[in-house]
Amino acid sequence: MRSIVRLLPVVLFCLLTAGLVACRPAAVASVAVLPTTTAPATARPPVVVTASPTSAPTAAPTVAPSPTATSAPQPTAASTPAPSPTPNRDIPCSQRFADDGLLTVVTLTYGLSRDYVPRGLVPLDAYFSGDVTLGYPTELRHLVIGPLAAMIADMQAAGLHPFIISGYRSYSAQAIARQKWVEQEPERVNILSAPPGFSEHQLGTVVDFGSPELPEIVGQEDIEFHTYFYKTSEGLWLADNAHRYGFTLSYPFEATEVTGFFYEPWHYRYVGVEMATQLYNDETSLTEHQLATEPPPCIPDTP
Repeated sequence: MRSIVRLLPVVLFCLLTAGLVACRPAAVASVAVLPTTTAPATARPPVVVTASPTSAPTAAPTVAPSPTATSAPQPTAASTPAPSPTPNRDIPCSQRFADDGLLTVVTLTYGLSRDYVPRGLVPLDAYFSGDVTLGYPTELRHLVIGPLAAMIADMQAAGLHPFIISGYRSYSAQAIARQKWVEQEPERVNILSAPPGFSEHQLGTVVDFGSPELPEIVGQEDIEFHTYFYKTSEGLWLADNAHRYGFTLSYPFEATEVTGFFYEPWHYRYVGVEMATQLYNDETSLTEHQLATEPPPCIPDTP
């Protein structure tokens, strides 16, 4: 009994305690809700922090266009050198010699120095018979000999009889030739001969052709040069075929204003097959092509 009596307070205490614990779930639940309601509040700042980094990358692309905008002026700055290389066509020939290229510009304005002599000159009588050279002491650059020989051989095979009246002329030889035509043909001198330094013949790549038909066509026995050369069999053949061998007519009838020379249907210059064919297909004069694409020519020094 005593033990039972002793245990009664303990049992009552446990019952009371259990009752209290049993009666406090709602309070405990309300306390548990408070952490859950406060947790999102404390959790929001991290969400805001994570939002700001995500907004930073989105802001970075918006900043990226500004560098491209600032780099845009740079191409315009790079393009400014383009206008700067304005060609200076007033260079004296003593400072700018021809380089033995096949496209050196020679016109009545832009010429060659009195000291210029092309390399590789050879006499034509070492390669052609007298019925082609007519005994004239004519020279040309060696690189022209092969194409010229092939062209003349094909002309002869076609029953034609071309001959070469002139080839290379030095500055002094051109001065002598010019004076001869001044005395013999003063009215046609500008058609027949250029002033010294302004003749393509000084390049050593030019041939003046003749035809045995010309005297009869013109009606003058001793005629050598005449625009009626284009009517001869040799003139017609050259006009249609010379480009196949690398030769071009320097002074076509249609290009007088561009070239500065009157029509010379007998005057052919070697420029290579590719260039001659291009000029032929484009129906463009050599001078027009040269002034558009070649380096600035020089102004010959005054004597």
